[in-house]
Amino acid sequence: MSLLHLLIAIISEVVAISALKATEGFTKWAPSFLVIAGYASAFYFLSLTLRVFPLGVVYSIWSGVGIALITLIGWILFKQVLDLPAFIGIGFIVTGVAIIFLFSKTVSK
Repeated sequence: MSLLHLLIAIISEVVAISALKATEGFTKWAPSFLVIAGYASAFYFLSLTLRVFPLGVVYSIWSGVGIALITLIGWILFKQVLDLPAFIGIGFIVTGVAIIFLFSKTVSK
């Protein structure tokens, strides 16, 4: 269940950060609400995950997967240009998260 909580936290944060640009400095009500609700949900579910898993591992996974997903959303939805070093860097982040999941004894499945 804790991994599900972590997944919900990651998705909530990705939704919130994706809507941040549309707030236009928090002058637009609907996207501003989405940002606030997304971060509230992200932190709540992150706190539930921290009941089971260590802080460093949880934060590494949360931020790593979040970075990768936000980069992909920026690339696909916002047409942001990524070069080869950017793809390689994201690949390293994804590899690091995979190593934690596959080999760390601190994350039980």
